[in-house]
Amino acid sequence: MVTNLPPEARAKWIKVMEAKSPEEKLRALEEFLSAIPKHKGTENLVHWVRRRIAQLRREIEEKRIKERSVRSGSGLKFYIEKEGDIQLVIIGPPNSGKSSLLKCLTNAKIDCDDIPYSTTVPIPGMFIHNNIYVQLVKAPSLNLDDLDSELNTMAIALARNADGIIIQLDATMSVKKQLEKILNIFRLHGIHLSKPRAMIRIERKHAGGIQIIGKLCVSPENVKKLLQDYGIQNALVTIEGEASLEDIEEALIREYVYKPSIVMINKIDQASSILEDEIKELEKNFTIIKTSLIKCRIDYDEFLEKIMKTLDLIRIFTKEPHNVKFSDKPFIVKRGVTVGELAKMLHSKLYKNFKYAKIWRVETFPNYFKRVGLDYVLNDGDVIEIRTQ
Repeated sequence: MVTNLPPEARAKWIKVMEAKSPEEKLRALEEFLSAIPKHKGTENLVHWVRRRIAQLRREIEEKRIKERSVRSGSGLKFYIEKEGDIQLVIIGPPNSGKSSLLKCLTNAKIDCDDIPYSTTVPIPGMFIHNNIYVQLVKAPSLNLDDLDSELNTMAIALARNADGIIIQLDATMSVKKQLEKILNIFRLHGIHLSKPRAMIRIERKHAGGIQIIGKLCVSPENVKKLLQDYGIQNALVTIEGEASLEDIEEALIREYVYKPSIVMINKIDQASSILEDEIKELEKNFTIIKTSLIKCRIDYDEFLEKIMKTLDLIRIFTKEPHNVKFSDKPFIVKRGVTVGELAKMLHSKLYKNFKYAKIWRVETFPNYFKRVGLDYVLNDGDVIEIRTQ
């Protein structure tokens, strides 16, 4: 991504950001594309804009088809509403074991076959372990040799709405090459499946100027000027990691999202020694689970723990006042959640009338507790009882 677009192009991008409907955004993107200087430094940007235009055209047409289908009472369902505590989408090339994984872990009624691209609709199932409900959604197989395949587009749409991703790979082929192609497909569509150097969120505000939280490689004044050139006068820029000016502009234009991912390598009993070296290299940046799904060899405890760790989730158990036991079913929340935030999730009155909370650890309950306030940060395995006025 370049950081020296001319004022005309930046002005056109402002119209893209302000567009309210897909049709308006499509027209604004076409104008933005015409204003981008065409040279080697803008090649990636031009390719991305053209791909985004093609996606919008498909989305507009699919919307029309869906509306006609609703009116006629027909049509297939491509969106899977989240159920349970966590939703994970299973993606991967044909015959990598996606159906076998879903069948092994859930009660989904699914037939495994060896015909590539035979699944054209998402298939959901529920994995239940230790009272945690994980919805697994099998996406259509990815076409690694056709970046803009319709099946790829569907998998990407499912992934965008999910909490995380399971990348299913085939150990009888190079797992490194499979993964590189998958990462590239999703990156070109604005989704990071591996944690980027800098996670940037730009939240536009009505007042307050431009505030920056996090680490920069450049001066804050340069970032403020860049945003102002795009017509943004008030915003909160939050950075995890360290961001350059180019990173800020890329986040502004491409609107990347990050989806935590687990790499499951199937048919591991058929892996060569060379493949084992590839797997060790991947373990530096990804959570890896090696398995052979022919006999459904999956450690449920390991699988669930790796999901929780990769998605940075924790378990919080609740206890009603005067009850001697706490609930068996935990709340699944992001690490770093406070007592006040949890109180709002449970019921607005618990937050409004909050007096104090008692906190136990599961392993020491009911022998010891501490009394805390709204700002207390909860930990995995905490038991909480909220007292109100």
